[in-house]
Amino acid sequence: MTALLPHAGQGWAVLIWGAIATAVMTSLMEGGQLAGLSRLSLPFLFGTFLSRRRDHAIIYGFVLYACGGLLFSFFYDAAFRSAGVATWWAGGLLGLAHGVFLVTVFLPLLPHIHPRMATDYDGPTIERRLEPPGAFGLNYGYATPLITILGQTVYGVILGAALS
Repeated sequence: MTALLPHAGQGWAVLIWGAIATAVMTSLMEGGQLAGLSRLSLPFLFGTFLSRRRDHAIIYGFVLYACGGLLFSFFYDAAFRSAGVATWWAGGLLGLAHGVFLVTVFLPLLPHIHPRMATDYDGPTIERRLEPPGAFGLNYGYATPLITILGQTVYGVILGAALS
């Protein structure tokens, strides 16, 4: 088990490259939203877990999303160590799997755990005003699954390349 934990120097590398990978991934995904290819903003959705005020939710969400990206970088590092391989392509495969899981499992489950999101079965209410992502996040645009999976894959590629 201790072989999977990074030593002090490696921990800093994981944090630094995790921050870079998170910034690139978030830029790709939010850029897709700004370009009109998708309406999905995971930082906004995560922020609305904490606040019903949309102006506050986006700030809280970015902080929460950045912390999540850093946390996931340690999981990726542990996966690289346990597999005995850390390369750009191994990171890409891990990121691809992460992205596929995100659009096939997490997004469809989100309305059932999110306090402010309507479900596919019940319409919006005063408290649950956010539209559910639907299958593969397609309610947020046809390019949403592609952009989401691309963002996660690039995240993995960066970590795999940097931590090799």
